[in-house]
Amino acid sequence: MAPIGNLRHRPARRLTQLYAGLFLYGVSMALMIDSKLGLDPWNVFHQGLSELTGFSFGTVTIAVGVLVLLLWIPLRQRPGLGTVSNVLVIGLVVDATLALLPAAGPLGLRVGMLVAGIVANGAATGLYLGARLGPGPRDGLMTGYVARRPGRSLRLVRTVIEVAVLALGWLLGGTVGLGTIAYALAIGPLTQVFLGLFTVPGAQNTAPGPAKPFPAT
Repeated sequence: MAPIGNLRHRPARRLTQLYAGLFLYGVSMALMIDSKLGLDPWNVFHQGLSELTGFSFGTVTIAVGVLVLLLWIPLRQRPGLGTVSNVLVIGLVVDATLALLPAAGPLGLRVGMLVAGIVANGAATGLYLGARLGPGPRDGLMTGYVARRPGRSLRLVRTVIEVAVLALGWLLGGTVGLGTIAYALAIGPLTQVFLGLFTVPGAQNTAPGPAKPFPAT
């Protein structure tokens, strides 16, 4: 496995953008969790594991990220600074934000939190991926698998993995609902818009494979 990538091109902007994106991503997750209206597939899985084990949501997110990152080894994927930071920062931020957020209020407020969470998640993804310091561990698993098997469709691989973790998370007690559907419909267009705004021109992504507008998890 090759060393983590470099920061020779515009390091101040890329580091600031990376950690701002990761921080915002953790906040956006907390908003969606607190809305109690449904989560994206991986977070349904994280929430289900949290319910099963008794560990905090952030702790489970970090643990799953580490396990998924280990699966990069046989795929010969190369992590970037953003990949390693993703594993640690998002989980810590989501737990801290959940501790600060008030208890869920009336439905109107919860819908507002859900919408704010989804939009913030798209912005966070654009910031984080736009820094070009490596994908999140879950996205790298998908792109790495397809890179090793060029005949496989990235869209199909992603769909199979996310349907599997969604189903397992739901069986474990994770929240599936309006937010799950809204996220699935909105995150692609939102990420595309924010990637166009935040992608650092001229920077090389430190991880192999095509840059895709996936969430940062």
